[in-house]
Amino acid sequence: MKVLILNGSPRQKGNTAAMCAAFKEGAEAAGHSVEIMNVGRMDIKGCRACEYCHGKGNGECALKDDMQKIYPLLREAEFVVLASPVYYFAPSAQLQAAVQRFYALMRPEKVRRMALLLSSASDGVYSASVCQFKDMLGFMGIGNSGIITAWGEENKSEKKLKEIKEFARTI
Repeated sequence: MKVLILNGSPRQKGNTAAMCAAFKEGAEAAGHSVEIMNVGRMDIKGCRACEYCHGKGNGECALKDDMQKIYPLLREAEFVVLASPVYYFAPSAQLQAAVQRFYALMRPEKVRRMALLLSSASDGVYSASVCQFKDMLGFMGIGNSGIITAWGEENKSEKKLKEIKEFARTI
């Protein structure tokens, strides 16, 4: 299966990057092909609601930025992982910009299931991110494979990374 991980953290060696690497390791051990795209460090603009994609664009976004690197991967992905630090009760703005630009596709055609990985310094800050994720899946008709959170000392801990690897083997 083709797995696409969208890492919304701008930190190259941060907690979210460690979660993504653990997921990739577990999924590849199970025989899946995995691509991680660090959208947190890419130039992806927010959707302008111009509707070009649903008119003249025929599914292509009018904005020509780094999202053009993501669209082909989204079209081929069968499983997508959204990964983000939680910044002030929400996923990073960088990940949100990329997810909002899914609008050009309406629904990634081959994706059947998705997962969410969230890291933070504090516990109890995930509800907005989880709600947004579940609402998006419901709208797109995509199954929820699960949500894993890590906070404080759980981040980068051997126990949490093992949990993520094992979870990834089951997708």
